[in-house]
Amino acid sequence: MRTEQSIFLLACFMLFNSAVAKEQVIVMDIPNMSCNLCPITIKAALSQVDGLIEVETSLASRSAQVWFDDETTTVDVLLKKSTDAGYPATLQLSEK
Repeated sequence: MRTEQSIFLLACFMLFNSAVAKEQVIVMDIPNMSCNLCPITIKAALSQVDGLIEVETSLASRSAQVWFDDETTTVDVLLKKSTDAGYPATLQLSEK
C-alpha cells in the first residue's frame, strides 16, 4: 500500500510540476562563434542558469536554441550569460 501511495504522490507531483512550469524556447544569434570549442563553451555557460531546460548550439548557423522555464529565468539573463562567457548574443526574432 505504501508503494502505491508513493507512486501516486510522485505522479501528482510530476503532473503538477509540468502544468506550472512555463517552458519557452528562443533562438539566440551568436555571431562570434568561430571554432568547434565555441558551441561547447556557450552550452556550458548557459547550463549554469537556473531554469534552463535544454540548449542546442550550432556553429554552422552561429546560433543557440534554448528551452527554459520563464518563471525561473529570463531571456535577458540567458543573453547576459552568453555575453559574460565571451560570446555576445542577440535574440533572433522569428519571421511571421
